[in-house]
Amino acid sequence: MSESSSGILYVVGTPIGNRGDLTSRALETLTTVAAIVAEDTRHVQRLLADGPGTRAERISLNAHNENERIPTLMRRLAAGDSLAMVSDAGVPAISDPGGRLVAAAHGDGLPVRAVPGPSAVTAALSVAGLPANRFAFEGFLPTKGEARRARLRAIARDPRTVVLFESPRRIAGLLAALAGACGGDREAMVSRELTKRFETNRRGTLAELADHFQATAGEQRGELTVCVAGSPEPEAEVETALNSDALLRALLAELSPSRAARVAARATGGRKNDLYQRALELSGS
Repeated sequence: MSESSSGILYVVGTPIGNRGDLTSRALETLTTVAAIVAEDTRHVQRLLADGPGTRAERISLNAHNENERIPTLMRRLAAGDSLAMVSDAGVPAISDPGGRLVAAAHGDGLPVRAVPGPSAVTAALSVAGLPANRFAFEGFLPTKGEARRARLRAIARDPRTVVLFESPRRIAGLLAALAGACGGDREAMVSRELTKRFETNRRGTLAELADHFQATAGEQRGELTVCVAGSPEPEAEVETALNSDALLRALLAELSPSRAARVAARATGGRKNDLYQRALELSGS
Protein backbone atom coordinates (compact mmCIF):
# COMPACT_ATOMS: atom_id res chain seq x y z
CA MET A 1 0.00 0.00 0.00
CA SER A 2 1.46 3.42 -0.94
CA GLU A 3 1.70 6.30 1.48
CA SER A 4 -0.41 8.43 -0.85
CA SER A 5 -3.39 6.11 -0.44
CA SER A 6 -3.03 5.38 3.27
CA GLY A 7 -2.77 7.48 6.35
CA ILE A 8 0.39 7.83 8.43
CA LEU A 9 0.79 6.83 12.06
CA TYR A 10 2.77 9.60 13.76
CA VAL A 11 4.46 8.69 17.05
CA VAL A 12 4.61 12.05 18.80
CA GLY A 13 6.85 12.91 21.74
CA THR A 14 5.26 15.29 24.24
CA PRO A 15 6.67 17.18 27.26
CA ILE A 16 7.68 15.22 30.35
CA GLY A 17 6.86 18.24 32.49
CA ASN A 18 7.47 21.69 31.05
CA ARG A 19 4.84 22.39 28.39
CA GLY A 20 7.26 24.74 26.67
CA ASP A 21 9.12 21.64 25.44
CA LEU A 22 6.35 20.78 22.96
CA THR A 23 7.95 21.22 19.55
CA SER A 24 6.35 23.22 16.76
CA ARG A 25 6.31 20.10 14.57
CA ALA A 26 4.55 18.10 17.27
CA LEU A 27 1.95 20.85 17.67
CA GLU A 28 1.40 21.04 13.92
CA THR A 29 0.97 17.25 13.74
CA LEU A 30 -1.53 17.16 16.60
CA THR A 31 -3.63 19.90 15.01
CA THR A 32 -3.77 18.44 11.48
CA VAL A 33 -4.33 14.68 11.89
CA ALA A 34 -7.74 13.05 11.73
CA ALA A 35 -7.47 11.64 15.27
CA ILE A 36 -5.18 11.70 18.28
CA VAL A 37 -4.63 8.33 19.95
CA ALA A 38 -3.80 8.93 23.61
CA GLU A 39 -3.09 7.00 26.78
CA ASP A 40 -5.39 9.52 28.49
CA THR A 41 -7.47 11.84 26.29
CA ARG A 42 -7.71 14.41 29.11
CA HIS A 43 -3.94 14.86 28.80
CA VAL A 44 -4.37 15.93 25.18
CA GLN A 45 -6.89 18.58 26.21
CA ARG A 46 -4.45 20.02 28.75
CA LEU A 47 -1.56 19.82 26.29
CA LEU A 48 -3.38 21.85 23.63
CA ALA A 49 -5.14 24.25 26.01
CA ASP A 50 -2.84 27.18 25.20
CA GLY A 51 -2.35 26.40 21.52
CA PRO A 52 -4.46 26.49 18.37
CA GLY A 53 -7.66 24.52 18.44
CA THR A 54 -8.06 21.18 16.71
CA ARG A 55 -11.08 19.19 15.64
CA ALA A 56 -9.14 15.94 15.71
CA GLU A 57 -11.02 13.12 17.36
CA ARG A 58 -9.59 11.83 20.64
CA ILE A 59 -9.27 8.06 21.00
CA SER A 60 -8.01 6.34 24.15
CA LEU A 61 -5.50 3.51 23.82
CA ASN A 62 -4.16 1.74 26.87
CA ALA A 63 -3.28 -1.71 28.14
CA HIS A 64 -6.94 -2.44 28.87
CA ASN A 65 -8.43 -1.68 25.45
CA GLU A 66 -5.61 -2.34 22.94
CA ASN A 67 -7.11 -5.59 21.65
CA GLU A 68 -10.40 -4.00 20.63
CA ARG A 69 -9.04 -0.64 19.47
CA ILE A 70 -6.09 -1.62 17.27
CA PRO A 71 -8.10 -3.33 14.45
CA THR A 72 -10.30 -0.22 14.16
CA LEU A 73 -7.27 2.06 14.05
CA MET A 74 -5.68 -0.13 11.36
CA ARG A 75 -8.81 0.20 9.22
CA ARG A 76 -8.77 3.98 9.59
CA LEU A 77 -5.11 4.20 8.60
CA ALA A 78 -5.72 1.95 5.60
CA ALA A 79 -8.65 4.15 4.57
CA GLY A 80 -6.44 7.25 4.51
CA ASP A 81 -6.79 8.79 8.00
CA SER A 82 -3.53 9.92 9.56
CA LEU A 83 -3.28 9.39 13.32
CA ALA A 84 -1.04 10.90 16.00
CA MET A 85 -0.19 8.70 18.98
CA VAL A 86 0.87 10.30 22.28
CA SER A 87 1.48 9.05 25.82
CA ASP A 88 0.90 10.97 29.03
CA ALA A 89 4.49 12.22 28.91
CA GLY A 90 7.55 11.64 26.77
CA VAL A 91 7.81 9.25 23.85
CA PRO A 92 5.07 6.64 23.35
CA ALA A 93 5.99 2.93 23.58
CA ILE A 94 8.95 3.64 25.90
CA SER A 95 7.60 2.06 29.12
CA ASP A 96 4.20 3.34 27.95
CA PRO A 97 1.42 1.93 25.75
CA GLY A 98 1.77 2.15 21.98
CA GLY A 99 4.28 -0.48 20.96
CA ARG A 100 1.59 -2.93 19.80
CA LEU A 101 -0.04 -0.29 17.62
CA VAL A 102 3.28 0.54 15.96
CA ALA A 103 4.01 -3.15 15.36
CA ALA A 104 0.52 -3.67 13.89
CA ALA A 105 1.02 -0.76 11.49
CA HIS A 106 4.32 -2.20 10.27
CA GLY A 107 2.70 -5.61 9.95
CA ASP A 108 0.01 -4.16 7.67
CA GLY A 109 2.57 -2.26 5.59
CA LEU A 110 1.35 1.13 6.83
CA PRO A 111 3.77 4.04 7.23
CA VAL A 112 4.97 5.04 10.69
CA ARG A 113 6.79 8.31 11.33
CA ALA A 114 8.55 9.64 14.42
CA VAL A 115 7.94 13.15 15.71
CA PRO A 116 10.71 13.23 18.36
CA GLY A 117 10.30 14.89 21.71
CA PRO A 118 11.48 14.88 25.31
CA SER A 119 12.40 11.63 27.05
CA ALA A 120 13.04 11.13 30.76
CA VAL A 121 15.67 8.53 29.85
CA THR A 122 17.90 10.81 27.79
CA ALA A 123 17.14 13.88 29.92
CA ALA A 124 18.35 12.12 33.07
CA LEU A 125 21.42 10.70 31.34
CA SER A 126 22.37 14.13 30.02
CA VAL A 127 22.65 15.59 33.53
CA ALA A 128 23.86 12.50 35.42
CA GLY A 129 27.55 12.89 34.66
CA LEU A 130 27.83 9.13 34.13
CA PRO A 131 29.17 7.42 30.97
CA ALA A 132 26.40 7.53 28.35
CA ASN A 133 28.12 6.31 25.19
CA ARG A 134 26.55 2.94 26.03
CA PHE A 135 23.63 2.50 28.40
CA ALA A 136 20.82 0.09 29.25
CA PHE A 137 17.21 1.04 29.95
CA GLU A 138 15.48 -1.23 32.47
CA GLY A 139 12.22 0.67 32.97
CA PHE A 140 10.35 -0.48 36.08
CA LEU A 141 11.80 -3.55 37.82
CA PRO A 142 9.54 -6.38 39.01
CA THR A 143 8.37 -5.51 42.51
CA LYS A 144 9.24 -8.80 44.23
CA GLY A 145 10.40 -12.38 43.99
CA GLU A 146 13.09 -14.07 41.94
CA ALA A 147 12.29 -11.96 38.87
CA ARG A 148 13.33 -8.83 40.81
CA ARG A 149 16.45 -10.48 42.27
CA ALA A 150 17.54 -11.70 38.82
CA ARG A 151 17.23 -8.21 37.34
CA LEU A 152 19.18 -6.71 40.25
CA ARG A 153 21.98 -9.23 39.72
CA ALA A 154 22.06 -8.40 36.01
CA ILE A 155 22.28 -4.67 36.76
CA ALA A 156 25.12 -5.30 39.21
CA ARG A 157 27.15 -7.05 36.48
CA ASP A 158 26.31 -4.69 33.61
CA PRO A 159 29.29 -2.51 32.59
CA ARG A 160 26.93 0.08 31.06
CA THR A 161 25.13 2.89 32.85
CA VAL A 162 21.64 1.62 33.69
CA VAL A 163 18.50 3.81 33.69
CA LEU A 164 15.41 2.84 35.69
CA PHE A 165 12.00 4.28 36.53
CA GLU A 166 10.48 3.98 39.99
CA SER A 167 7.40 5.18 41.84
CA PRO A 168 7.83 7.58 44.79
CA ARG A 169 6.61 5.12 47.42
CA ARG A 170 9.16 2.50 46.33
CA ILE A 171 12.22 4.67 45.63
CA ALA A 172 13.90 4.16 49.02
CA GLY A 173 13.45 0.39 48.74
CA LEU A 174 14.82 0.32 45.20
CA LEU A 175 17.94 2.27 46.17
CA ALA A 176 18.55 -0.02 49.14
CA ALA A 177 18.15 -3.08 46.93
CA LEU A 178 20.52 -1.63 44.32
CA ALA A 179 23.07 -0.85 47.04
CA GLY A 180 22.85 -4.44 48.23
CA ALA A 181 23.26 -5.88 44.73
CA CYS A 182 25.82 -3.45 43.29
CA GLY A 183 27.65 -2.34 46.41
CA GLY A 184 26.89 0.80 48.39
CA ASP A 185 29.77 2.74 46.83
CA ARG A 186 28.42 2.51 43.25
CA GLU A 187 27.79 6.03 41.85
CA ALA A 188 24.22 6.92 40.89
CA MET A 189 21.81 9.80 40.43
CA VAL A 190 18.11 10.20 41.14
CA SER A 191 16.26 12.74 38.99
CA ARG A 192 12.93 13.95 40.31
CA GLU A 193 10.33 16.02 38.46
CA LEU A 194 12.54 16.52 35.38
CA THR A 195 11.88 19.83 33.56
CA LYS A 196 9.28 20.84 36.18
CA ARG A 197 9.42 23.66 38.71
CA PHE A 198 10.80 21.52 41.54
CA GLU A 199 13.29 19.49 39.50
CA THR A 200 16.08 17.96 41.58
CA ASN A 201 19.01 15.86 40.46
CA ARG A 202 20.63 14.22 43.47
CA ARG A 203 23.99 12.55 42.84
CA GLY A 204 25.91 10.26 45.21
CA THR A 205 26.65 6.66 46.02
CA LEU A 206 23.80 4.19 46.18
CA ALA A 207 24.24 3.94 49.96
CA GLU A 208 24.09 7.72 50.37
CA LEU A 209 21.04 8.01 48.15
CA ALA A 210 19.25 5.15 49.90
CA ASP A 211 19.82 6.81 53.28
CA HIS A 212 18.71 10.21 51.97
CA PHE A 213 15.44 9.06 50.43
CA GLN A 214 14.63 6.88 53.42
CA ALA A 215 14.98 9.93 55.69
CA THR A 216 13.46 12.59 53.41
CA ALA A 217 9.75 11.99 52.93
CA GLY A 218 9.38 15.28 51.03
CA GLU A 219 11.38 13.91 48.11
CA GLN A 220 9.42 10.65 47.94
CA ARG A 221 7.00 12.15 45.45
CA GLY A 222 6.82 13.06 41.79
CA GLU A 223 8.24 11.26 38.76
CA LEU A 224 11.59 9.55 39.43
CA THR A 225 14.35 8.39 37.09
CA VAL A 226 17.43 6.60 38.43
CA CYS A 227 20.81 6.35 36.65
CA VAL A 228 23.29 3.80 38.04
CA ALA A 229 26.95 3.64 37.01
CA GLY A 230 28.05 0.46 35.29
CA SER A 231 30.04 -2.31 36.90
CA PRO A 232 33.69 -1.33 37.40
CA GLU A 233 34.82 -4.86 36.56
CA PRO A 234 37.72 -4.94 34.09
CA GLU A 235 36.88 -6.19 30.62
CA ALA A 236 38.85 -9.35 31.31
CA GLU A 237 36.51 -10.20 34.19
CA VAL A 238 33.47 -9.55 32.02
CA GLU A 239 34.92 -11.87 29.39
CA THR A 240 35.49 -14.52 32.07
CA ALA A 241 31.84 -14.23 33.09
CA LEU A 242 30.78 -14.73 29.48
CA ASN A 243 33.03 -17.80 29.23
CA SER A 244 31.45 -19.11 32.45
CA ASP A 245 28.03 -18.75 30.84
CA ALA A 246 29.14 -20.86 27.88
CA LEU A 247 30.52 -23.51 30.22
CA LEU A 248 27.37 -23.54 32.35
CA ARG A 249 25.13 -23.89 29.30
CA ALA A 250 27.10 -26.92 28.18
CA LEU A 251 27.02 -28.49 31.65
CA LEU A 252 23.29 -27.81 32.10
CA ALA A 253 22.56 -29.96 29.10
CA GLU A 254 23.63 -32.96 31.21
CA LEU A 255 23.59 -31.86 34.87
CA SER A 256 21.33 -30.19 37.41
CA PRO A 257 22.04 -26.51 38.18
CA SER A 258 23.71 -27.36 41.50
CA ARG A 259 26.04 -29.96 39.97
CA ALA A 260 26.76 -27.75 36.95
CA ALA A 261 27.74 -24.90 39.29
CA ARG A 262 30.00 -27.21 41.32
CA VAL A 263 31.85 -28.41 38.21
CA ALA A 264 32.09 -24.87 36.78
CA ALA A 265 33.51 -23.58 40.08
CA ARG A 266 36.27 -26.21 39.99
CA ALA A 267 37.02 -25.44 36.34
CA THR A 268 37.05 -21.63 36.56
CA GLY A 269 37.89 -20.89 40.17
CA GLY A 270 34.66 -18.88 40.45
CA ARG A 271 32.42 -18.76 43.50
CA LYS A 272 30.06 -21.74 43.59
CA ASN A 273 27.12 -19.71 44.96
CA ASP A 274 27.41 -17.10 42.20
CA LEU A 275 27.67 -19.78 39.54
CA TYR A 276 24.69 -21.61 41.02
CA GLN A 277 22.53 -18.47 40.82
CA ARG A 278 23.66 -17.93 37.24
CA ALA A 279 22.92 -21.58 36.41
CA LEU A 280 19.38 -21.10 37.75
CA GLU A 281 18.95 -18.05 35.50
CA LEU A 282 20.27 -19.84 32.42
CA SER A 283 18.15 -22.92 33.04
CA GLY A 284 15.00 -20.89 33.70
CA SER A 285 14.56 -22.49 37.10
